[in-house]
Amino acid sequence: MLAHRLLLGGLPGPPHRSDSPPVTGGSLPLRVLGSFVDYLTLRFPFDVDGDVAKELLSTAWLFKIATHRVLSLVKQQQVLPGTKIGWINTFRGIAYGVVPNRRYADGAVTLVMGVYESCRALGIDFGGVELSNWLMFQQSELEYPSRSITLKLNYEFHITTIRFDGAVGRVVVKPTIPRSYEKLLGAITTKRVGYMGRVVVKDYGVRGNQLWVRGEVHITIPLDVYYEHMARHRRNAGKLIGGVDVNTDRVNLAIVDEGL
Repeated sequence: MLAHRLLLGGLPGPPHRSDSPPVTGGSLPLRVLGSFVDYLTLRFPFDVDGDVAKELLSTAWLFKIATHRVLSLVKQQQVLPGTKIGWINTFRGIAYGVVPNRRYADGAVTLVMGVYESCRALGIDFGGVELSNWLMFQQSELEYPSRSITLKLNYEFHITTIRFDGAVGRVVVKPTIPRSYEKLLGAITTKRVGYMGRVVVKDYGVRGNQLWVRGEVHITIPLDVYYEHMARHRRNAGKLIGGVDVNTDRVNLAIVDEGL
C-alpha cells in the first residue's frame, strides 16, 4: 500500500542535524483558520545550548514517540470518537505513558485527530498515512496562562520539559522578539488573552563539545487580538484610486497608489 506522508498545515518541516552554528532568523506571522474564529500563529526564533538544549530536544523526541504511538493505536480502531473530548479521553493514556504531561499528551492526541480529519476531507486512506519528519511539542488548546509554554511579562517563555528518564523540569527560553511585537505580547499577558504554545526544533548539533538547538516558539492567538494591536492604517489623502472591471464570470478590482 502506498503510504502518504502527511504534514499538517502550520507544522514545521523536518529538522536539520549539522555541526555548523545556527543562524537565528526573523519572526513571521502565519494565519491559521479555525472552525468559527480566525487565529494567528506568531513564530519567534531562539538559539540555546547546554542543558536547556538537551531538555527541549528530549521533550520534542518524546512528544514525537507519543504521537506515533497514538497514531498506531488509532489505526487499529474500528470506530473512532466523534468529538475532540472523546479522542482525548480515549487516547490520552497511551500518550501520557510516553510524555508525562497532560497538555503535551493532549497535544499529541489532537495532532493525530487533525491528521485523521484531514484524510477524511481529502479522501486519503488514513491507514496508509505516516507522519512527516518533524520535531516539536505543543499544547492542545488555547488557555491563559498557557501552563506548559508560558509567556512572561519580560517576553521570555518558561517551558515545561521532560527528560528521557521521565524527570519533569522547567527551562527559560528568550527568543528574538521584534520591537514591533512587544505591545502585542504585553497585551496578551495584561489582558489575559488565551493562547496555545508550541516549540519547534528547526536544527540541532554540537559546537564546542556542547549541544545546541535552534528553533522557534509559536503562540497561537485570536486574529482580532492581532489586528487590535498590530494593524496599521494610512489615510488615503486622495492618492488611492480604485477601478472595477465587471465581467460575466468575475469582477476585477484594481487599486493604484499614486503616491508610489
